[in-house]
Amino acid sequence: MANVVELKVGMHCEECIKKILKTIKKIEAIETYDFDINLNKITVTGNVTSEEVIKALQKIKKNATIWEEEVA
Repeated sequence: MANVVELKVGMHCEECIKKILKTIKKIEAIETYDFDINLNKITVTGNVTSEEVIKALQKIKKNATIWEEEVA
């Protein structure tokens, strides 16, 4: 069963996005991914945990945290 992992990651420039995309693509268990640059949000689905994705992003010096919906 595929997990849905939503993370908040700072994406400030084209180069950041390329690095993040390259890192996400290296994780074999990820089936799909989606970036929302305006919200600094990455959503991935697959046989992965949020910890695995966060750890991979930390290796490229990206600070990622679990996405939490803001309650209005």
